[in-house]
Amino acid sequence: MLLFVSLCLCTSTTVVESCVEEERQTLLSFKQDLIDRSGRLSSWTGRQCCLWRGISCNNHTGRVVKLDLRNPYVEYFDRWDAAEYWNSTKFEESGLGGKLNPSLLGLKHLSYLDLSENNFQGINIPNFIGELTSLTYLNLSNSVSGSFVGEIPPSLGNLSNLNYLDLGFGLDSDSYSKNMNWLSHLSSLKYINLRSVDISSTGVGWLHAINKLPSLLELHLTFCSIGGNQLPLSLPTINFTSLLILDLSYNYIDSLFPKWMFNLTSLTKLDLKGNPSISPSLDGFVRLKSLEHLDLWSVGLKGQLLPKFFGNLCNLKSLHLPANQFDGGLEDFLSGFSNCSSNIMESLELANCGLEGELPSSLGMLKSLQHLVLGGNAFGGSILEVIIGNFSPSLETLDLGYNLFNGSIPQSVGQLSQLVRLDLSGNAWEGSLTEPHFINLTRLRSLLLSTTRLVPIIFNLTDYEWIPPFKLHRIAMENCRVGPGFPLWLQSQTELFDITLHNAEISGTIPEEWLSKISSHIQSLDLSYNQISGKLPFQFYSFPNLIYIILSHNQFDGTIPSSICSIESLYTLALNNNQLSGEFPKEWSLWSNIGSVDVSNNNLSGNFPSSMGIPSSLYLLKMDNNQLSGKIPSALQNCSFFNGLFLGGNNFTGSIPCWIGSKVSTFSALQLRSNSLSGHIPHQLCSLPSLQILDLSHNRFSGIIPKCLNNLTALVSGHGGWRVSGAFEVITVTAKGRESEYFTSAMFLTIIDLSSNDLEGEIPEEISSLVSLGTLNLSMNQLNGSIPSKIGNLYQLETLDLSLNRLSGHIPQSLSNMTFLSHLNLSHNKLTGRIPSGNQLQTLVDPSIYEGNSLCGFPLPKCPEDEDNMHESHVHEKLEHGDDEEKLGFYTSAVLGFIIGFWSVCGTLILKKSWRYAYFQFFVHIKNKVALAIALRAARLQRGS
Repeated sequence: MLLFVSLCLCTSTTVVESCVEEERQTLLSFKQDLIDRSGRLSSWTGRQCCLWRGISCNNHTGRVVKLDLRNPYVEYFDRWDAAEYWNSTKFEESGLGGKLNPSLLGLKHLSYLDLSENNFQGINIPNFIGELTSLTYLNLSNSVSGSFVGEIPPSLGNLSNLNYLDLGFGLDSDSYSKNMNWLSHLSSLKYINLRSVDISSTGVGWLHAINKLPSLLELHLTFCSIGGNQLPLSLPTINFTSLLILDLSYNYIDSLFPKWMFNLTSLTKLDLKGNPSISPSLDGFVRLKSLEHLDLWSVGLKGQLLPKFFGNLCNLKSLHLPANQFDGGLEDFLSGFSNCSSNIMESLELANCGLEGELPSSLGMLKSLQHLVLGGNAFGGSILEVIIGNFSPSLETLDLGYNLFNGSIPQSVGQLSQLVRLDLSGNAWEGSLTEPHFINLTRLRSLLLSTTRLVPIIFNLTDYEWIPPFKLHRIAMENCRVGPGFPLWLQSQTELFDITLHNAEISGTIPEEWLSKISSHIQSLDLSYNQISGKLPFQFYSFPNLIYIILSHNQFDGTIPSSICSIESLYTLALNNNQLSGEFPKEWSLWSNIGSVDVSNNNLSGNFPSSMGIPSSLYLLKMDNNQLSGKIPSALQNCSFFNGLFLGGNNFTGSIPCWIGSKVSTFSALQLRSNSLSGHIPHQLCSLPSLQILDLSHNRFSGIIPKCLNNLTALVSGHGGWRVSGAFEVITVTAKGRESEYFTSAMFLTIIDLSSNDLEGEIPEEISSLVSLGTLNLSMNQLNGSIPSKIGNLYQLETLDLSLNRLSGHIPQSLSNMTFLSHLNLSHNKLTGRIPSGNQLQTLVDPSIYEGNSLCGFPLPKCPEDEDNMHESHVHEKLEHGDDEEKLGFYTSAVLGFIIGFWSVCGTLILKKSWRYAYFQFFVHIKNKVALAIALRAARLQRGS
């Protein structure tokens, strides 16, 4: 955008003291239809309109040539240095709204119009804008919201003098263009931004239109829904070869990378991130020798980081390749840069790339490096002091978070004097941190540090009164021993916007003086899992920008002050697991942006706070395990985006309100366990398609289980709508036979628990359709009839408890289909017959899960028919065994007889020579006698004939 500074200032904007009266009236008419919440246009009075805010006139003619009404909040907002969170309240308050009056056409000489970052609340871009034919600069963008919607008017094609066009909108924009022919008429365009304008229906027309803009220098088409078929692999001719910046990020390009892009040899910046299947060949980039900035985040790159490729791009200043999958480490990759006479790399991002090994010392060759982001890989080992010592002295960002580093953190980190952001979180660090670790970090603004070891990192400062040289804006420490108490070095940090000191072993009270100094700008305060005590510190100070309050798992006592409800910007409140008492403040209806409230596991009492209304923006409410009473108020139905309601472990009475399901159908979790609720389970609950957790256990519900449970789409298809707002979020459920706490994994839970009520009737067959169910507990009711025959369809079921009912009949054989079943209880029913066998059931060896029935078979004693069959089998086996013995005796005798007979005769003949001669002579004599008898017999026969 800086490329156009000179362009935009080409018209003289020297302020003159008077202006043309006709144009003054035009501006006043234009102002009448605007909503000016912050009074930005309060200077638009009097006759000297050229002195009005946002107005510039030609110093010779007095004609208005420039109207700059850009939202000023954007100008000073700095995501890296000033604050980590966008303050939507301030943004909205400082922006303009309303309508655009066509009286603007009275400014015939207007060449510059900037209405960006305001919120006109979804109006169409007026057609009359296309009649301001003197315009050379037009900016209607809004990066946050959909200020303008609908089709981009083709009349913009009349602005033939336009050099700069910015129609970039927020992600929720409904802007689109069906035909891009209008763009081809703007032949003077040098800059165009159509972020979030849907051009998917234009086919390849968008590219043909761009190809008619020979002067184009910057093209930004991020989030434009460009598909793979809209990016031809070749172009006959390319007319926009002067292009310097090309941004096609976050589209749906899944085709081969077009080779014509490599002919754009003037490119200095190419951004293709967020096209996960484009898989470009790195070899082609070698031709883009002018390239200074390359962003290929998550484009499907795999294999080695090619040294040859990077060695030919010696002009690269920033290389961003996160979320690809590379092999090996950094050593070979960095060797490619050794071919460059001078290395000017300023930003290198390789986060979440699957890289491994140790940090190479060759990182030190990147002498101009300012940003190094290597988080989310598998780098390991200890980091030597010399490695950090070789880093570029101009390094501003060092991100080594969530790797496998171990050992102590090198003290040489403290010598990186230009460091602004340091992320060492999520590694296996050990040891302690001392003053030398921070001694020269005068510019440090963001410090993120945690260890995955059970033993925390210890802040071992030799001087208790040590004051660090930096003023942090963000601190995030987990499992780091900062306490006991709030150390002075922490209290010296008075410019903090974001504080996370999770499990920091801090005790005592929050220092009031420190809190007062940060109260005006703090946006996120997370002091969870410590031993902080005393009263909640919100009754004395205003917190105009506070968005997140997370003080859970501490020892706060007393009441929740009503002054906390004056924090209008509050979005998340987590005060769970403390010792708070009294009533929840009824003034909470003042919260206009609140999304999540968690005050569970305290000692709150009184009725549900609804007398002054309930904030309609609420989507998660956790008040379980307190002493609240009364009925569930109907005012909750105004929360049209309710996702989770947890009121278990209280003293609520009455029935489940019918508005749950009929008026609010967005629930993913409904937990009302352990109250005194009664009545029937309303069939309206079946109209909750996103429901994943239904816990009505330990109440007094009667009647039957609704047969319409198969309408719970999330439990049938497995596509739920559980919304997780942050890592603080914990829910308590009964699963696998015990009560457990689940953190963000709660989004994967699928539970129906109706246990300990007075339900009767049969278990509906329709329940077998809930194939994504993980826990089903219907125990301790009055259910009768048989277990549904198709219950085995619940193949993902891990817990099934039907105990203490009046169920009868056989256990369905389909139960053996449940391959994930790890907790089963069918005890104390009237079940009969054999326990099914096979698969997971064979691992459930505890006989008590079947006791109190008339069952048999593993793991209980065998069935009677098994005994009869066993007796018959034994007799048969015995007979077969007897026959086998007789056969064995026969064969044994035969073999022994043969051996004895053979060796008695043959052995004697072998040993006794005289006997051998006599034996064979006897056989010769017998042979002669037989031969003689045969011969005489034959002679007689011949004579007789």
